[in-house]
This record gives sequence, structure tokens and C-alpha cells, in this order.
Amino acid sequence: MFLQTIRPILKPRNPSCFLSPLCSLLQFQFQPLRPISRTNLPPRPKHPPESEIEESFLKGSGPGGQKINKTNSAVQLKHIPTGIVVKSQETRSRSQNRKIARKILAQKLDELYNGEQSRTAIVGDYKKKKAASKAKKSARKYRKLAEEKSAAAAGLTPGGKETISVIEQVEEEEDDLDEEEDVEEGQEDYILQNTHPNKDTS
Repeated sequence: MFLQTIRPILKPRNPSCFLSPLCSLLQFQFQPLRPISRTNLPPRPKHPPESEIEESFLKGSGPGGQKINKTNSAVQLKHIPTGIVVKSQETRSRSQNRKIARKILAQKLDELYNGEQSRTAIVGDYKKKKAASKAKKSARKYRKLAEEKSAAAAGLTPGGKETISVIEQVEEEEDDLDEEEDVEEGQEDYILQNTHPNKDTS
């Protein structure tokens, strides 16, 4: 997790302070924004009104059999004001592809209008920082273990074989912990999977 830039929020203790610029300045309070986490990510963007969407149905391509290649189950949307075009053939169901295509279009418009403040950008930054933090912790733990191993092998620490045995036990525990972290990471990716659809544009 990481803290966003601290921003000032004007909260005078006395409402009459607005009448005095100096008083208002002295009453300035600074409050940090909440750290970004899975629970306070920006809401998923809503798709534009249907009046702004031009929809067409196409035959799919690639693997999937006749249901994909012989029927018009793929959905293509064009956002008339911006000209953005997206396509979805994720499933064999046209109704499901219509929903997915609208989610993709909403995401593209969010990125266009909000840039770095879009949900996609914030989620990507959150994942990047979390991965960097995990890598740093892992490197620190294994560096410490390597130093202990070297010291034990050189006979610089008491314990001899017992010390090496303890280190091997710690390594096994670290491997188990890494497996648990991989499972948790997979669960988080599942929670955020709608944020990064596999197929977005045609």
C-alpha cells in the first residue's frame, strides 16, 4: 500500500474565520488521503448512454467452433462522440458479449477522460507497488539467510550443524509462506479481473 500526496483541506474550527483571511490561514488543517487498497479503489466506470453507442454484430474469429465462426455473436461498439471502437467475442453468448463490450468501452472512456486518475491507472499503480514491496521483502529475507549460511559454513557462529539445520527449516517455512502469498495474490487478481479485460479493441 502507499499513501497518495497529502492535500490540504480547509476546515476552520470557527465558521466566522472565513471573514478574516489571516484567521482562516491559521485554521488550515492538513489531512492525509486514505491509503489505496482493494477496499477503497475508485468505482468501476459506467458505460455511456445507449444514444451515444453504435452497436453491430459480427462473426467471430479464432478457436471456438461453429458457434463462434458461423454466427454473429461478436459485438462491436462505437462511441459516436469520441470515435472509440471496441469489440468483444469473449463468450459464445451474444448477450454476455454485449455486457463485456460495454464494460470495455466504459474503461476506455475512463482512461481517455481521467488519465492517471482513471481506475485502470490507479489499479495498475497499486499492483506495481505491491509487487515491488513483496520483491523487496523477499530479497531482504533471503539475503539475511544467505549471510547466516555463510557465517555458519565459515564457523563464525556457534551451533555448527544445528545452526544449518535451523536455517534449512526456516527456508522450508519461507517456501510455504511464498505459496500462501501466491494464493492470496491469485485471489486479488480474481477480484480485480474485470478491470483489465483480455480483449478490448478491434
